[in-house]
Amino acid sequence: MRIAVLSDIHSNLPALEAVLAAAGDVDAVWHLGDVGGYGPEPDAVVDRLRSIGAVGVRGNHDAAAIGGAEIEWFNPDARRAIEWTMTAISAATRAWLAELPERRTLEGSTLVHGSPREPIWEYLTSLPVARANLALMEERIGLHGHTHIPVAWVEDDGRVAVVSPSDGSELSLRGRRALVNPGSVGQPRDGDPAASFMIFEPELDRVTWWRVEYDIEAVQDAMREAGLPPSLSARLSVGL
Repeated sequence: MRIAVLSDIHSNLPALEAVLAAAGDVDAVWHLGDVGGYGPEPDAVVDRLRSIGAVGVRGNHDAAAIGGAEIEWFNPDARRAIEWTMTAISAATRAWLAELPERRTLEGSTLVHGSPREPIWEYLTSLPVARANLALMEERIGLHGHTHIPVAWVEDDGRVAVVSPSDGSELSLRGRRALVNPGSVGQPRDGDPAASFMIFEPELDRVTWWRVEYDIEAVQDAMREAGLPPSLSARLSVGL
C-alpha cells in the first residue's frame, strides 16, 4: 500500500497538482491540515482533494477559516490572509472544512496537524516536546505537520533521534515509535521552495520524502491579484 501524505497545502493549487503528479499511483491520499490560509485558491484546493477522496484532519488555519477563535493567535499577515479566505470560500468548502476532525487514526497511525498532545497548535520542534508526545501516543506512528519542515523523531531503545530528510530520503521505521512530518506542500519553510510531501508504505514500515518544483510565479501573481499580503507571496521564492 502506497499512501501520499500531504500537509500545509495552504490554498496553493499548482503545488498540490505538482505533488499529486509526482506521487503517481497511490492507494490513498492523507492530509494533515492547513488546507486553507495564505494562498489564493482555497475552493479549488478543497475541490481537488474531494475529487480524489483525500482524508485528513483540521489545522489551525482551517479552523480559523470557518470562524474559529484560532484567528486571535495569528500574526497580522496571517490574519489578513485568513480574513480574505473567510470571505472567498464557498459554502461547500466551509462545510468540508467543518467536517474535518482534529485527530484521526488510519492504518495504525495517528494523524494530527500540530501534535498528538495538542492537535491544532503545538509545534514539534524540539527533543523535549517530541519525547513528551511519543510517550503519550496510543498508536506507534504519529503523522503531523504545522511546522512546514520535513522531519522525523524516532524512538529507539529509549533514545529519541531526529532525522532531517532531503529529497528522496527513505526511513525504515522497523517497528519503532516515530513522529513524522512530510513538510509543506504549499509554503515550505526549510529553505527549499520546492513542494514537500511523503510516501508512507505501512506494510513495509517505511516513509520516503520527496520534493517537486511547481510554478511559483503563477501562485505569486494570483496572490497579488487577490490582494494577499506581499510577504506571504515573496517567501514562496525562498522557502522560508
